[in-house]
Amino acid sequence: MEKNEIGKNFFIPMPVVLVGTQVNGKANFMAVGWCSRANGNPPMILCGIANSHHTPKGIAETETFSVNLPSSALLEKTDYCGIVSGNTVDKSAVFDVFYGTLKTAPMIRECPVNLECRLVQAVPLPTHTVFIGEIVGAYADEGVLRDGKPDYAAIDPLLLTMPDNRYSRLGEHAGDAWSAGKSLVQRT
Repeated sequence: MEKNEIGKNFFIPMPVVLVGTQVNGKANFMAVGWCSRANGNPPMILCGIANSHHTPKGIAETETFSVNLPSSALLEKTDYCGIVSGNTVDKSAVFDVFYGTLKTAPMIRECPVNLECRLVQAVPLPTHTVFIGEIVGAYADEGVLRDGKPDYAAIDPLLLTMPDNRYSRLGEHAGDAWSAGKSLVQRT
C-alpha cells in the first residue's frame, strides 16, 4: 500500500483529561489531550500544557495537580474547560470538587477516575511544558471497577483526534495485550 505524506501536525488519538490545580487558592480545570503514563514505579503521569495557559501557573504555585478522566456524559463541561481560560473565567464551580491527601490538587467528583499528583519535574519546551507528576492517590467510582480494576467500557472515556478536532468514544475490544502476538513468538 502506498503511503501519503500527511503533515507533521497529525497526532495519534489521545485520551482527554481534565487537569485540576489551584491558582491563587481557587480550583481551576483545563481540558488536556496530551497526557500519558510516564513511569511504572513509582507511578507517574505526564501532561503537556501550552505555556500560555492559566493552569501552569497553579502547578508552579502548589507543585501539585490532578488528572481527572471524564466520561462521555461530561463532554459539554469538558469541552467548555478547554474553550475558556481560567485567566478570565472562574471555573471553580463547574464541578463538585474534592481533595485528597495533598489538599492542593482539586479533583472532580463527577469524573469516574481521579489521580492526585505531586509535581516531580517540569520540562520546558518551545510552546509547551511537560509536567511530570507522581501519582500519590488514585480514586474511582465503585460502578467503574471490576474485580478492583478500572473497567474502561464503564468509564466511557473521551478520545481526541487532531487536526480534525473530534471527540470519540472507545470502540469494541480488539484483543488482549501481551497475549495476541504469542502465536508469532512461538514461530520465531
